[in-house]
Amino acid sequence: MLVTLKKAMAKEKTVKEPKGPPLPPVGTWMPAVLLGWLVPGGGHLLLKRTGRGVLLLFAITAMFLSGLLMRGAMFQPQSGDVLTTLINTGGFIGDLCSGLLYLLSTAFGYNQPDVPGAVHDYGTKFLVAAGLLNILAMVDAFEIAAGRKQ
Repeated sequence: MLVTLKKAMAKEKTVKEPKGPPLPPVGTWMPAVLLGWLVPGGGHLLLKRTGRGVLLLFAITAMFLSGLLMRGAMFQPQSGDVLTTLINTGGFIGDLCSGLLYLLSTAFGYNQPDVPGAVHDYGTKFLVAAGLLNILAMVDAFEIAAGRKQ
């Protein structure tokens, strides 16, 4: 019985897990992902998915502009304790993922200090959420360009 158990365990170790489809060449999906980061919905427009691209462009831009109109604060990476570093770095990455919207707003000098108040707090969350939605749009553009999604 012990020999049979050892043989079964040896067979288990030799069985390889099936891998997913191989990653296509970078040249097929990278332009759509980069354009999708720079211009929300741009990757979809490049891939001839105009309906989805225009919807993403308007939704993410409207969310970002709403955050600006509510005077939301842009995150800046800060060091300190672990929680402060995590929150500010994560918020900065979320803001940065808005692409050209973030780059233009900071280039034109938008720098709202973090002030107490519900409206300002919601504005900050809107700015970060716009970037996070753009990440989802970039992942969707990648899956379409890689042929994993129709």
